[in-house]
Amino acid sequence: MIAFLGQGRMGVPMARRLVEAGHEVTTWRRSDGVPVATAVDGAELIITMLSDPAAVREVLTAALPGLRPGATVVEMSTIGPDAVRELRALLPASVGLVDAPVLGSVGPAAEGTLTVLAGGDVAGLREVLGVFGPVRECGPLGSGAAMKIAVMSALVPAQVLLAETFAYGEAHGVDRKALIDVLSGTPLGTLAERLRVPSPETRYSLAHATKDLELGAWQGATMATAARARMREALAAGLGERDLTAIAERTASRPGRRAVPLNLSTIPTTNGMYSHAVRAGDTLYISGQAAFDEHGDIVGEGSMEAQAEHVFQVVSRILADQGAGFEDVVFIRTYLTDMEERAALGRVRRKYITGTPPASTTVEVSKLFMPGLLLEMDLIVALPR
Repeated sequence: MIAFLGQGRMGVPMARRLVEAGHEVTTWRRSDGVPVATAVDGAELIITMLSDPAAVREVLTAALPGLRPGATVVEMSTIGPDAVRELRALLPASVGLVDAPVLGSVGPAAEGTLTVLAGGDVAGLREVLGVFGPVRECGPLGSGAAMKIAVMSALVPAQVLLAETFAYGEAHGVDRKALIDVLSGTPLGTLAERLRVPSPETRYSLAHATKDLELGAWQGATMATAARARMREALAAGLGERDLTAIAERTASRPGRRAVPLNLSTIPTTNGMYSHAVRAGDTLYISGQAAFDEHGDIVGEGSMEAQAEHVFQVVSRILADQGAGFEDVVFIRTYLTDMEERAALGRVRRKYITGTPPASTTVEVSKLFMPGLLLEMDLIVALPR
């Protein structure tokens, strides 16, 4: 029996391929309400096709009580080699693990023409994996995941490059159709044709492409890092569920330096009247941050140190999202309801601001927007190129 733990556009057609090939398949999705351990109970083969490393880790952790000795987990998501090694440490020694991410989108998934990039011992699994498409054995455990990230680190930035090429042509009066016709005769021809008309159907979402690029933008990877910035802008503009080809439409319609609002899901939502931060070119403006949680309740009520710690943690998440750190902060403005609390604030601030101090202004105010708040802080950041 095969337990298929999957979701989204790829999971459904892949599970259907297994059933059509005559395999007994139990499927699991978050919305089913069935415990993962129950779904995998008795399965000889467990296939995971999930959104990101965190989701795979969470689901397989929940599956542990139901995994039988001698079972094999085939991890087919795009999570990178480091996450595969973490899974090997998580799973019992009696449970096998193979990483087998795929190249291709929804159409090839339904047709069985995906390319399976397998890492680890695939003896006995070739027939099952072959249901999805040709199997390429890449080497030891983790090599399939590494191959997938390496490939996407080329393909995604290449599409961003072409999007910027179209934007340049548009700004200089070059006919887009003519430009693509010329590019079609070059090694970039296939990708240029794909971007000629952005796909109305989401085959490979911009959100998933950004996630893949996040895994591949290693330190020193200048092309992938630059492309990641473009992709993050498109995500902030609400294009995450669009096909990756929408990056051409986005870049062409908003050339040059522009203001991009940023709202992170990892910090409390705004009231809709402001954004957590706004990026304009290489400058990031962070809105006033205060110590309240996702329910609107005060964090660390009555304690300057507790509230300051919360504010700096929130700011650190915003900075990290843009590939920056506190060393990139050029200006901090702090509003205090009691200037006598400066020393407590300073103790926390020195934990985060460890290098050359930025320009700063500290102001005492009679009250802040929520009773019980002791400070609010806004910042200006020079983003690293």
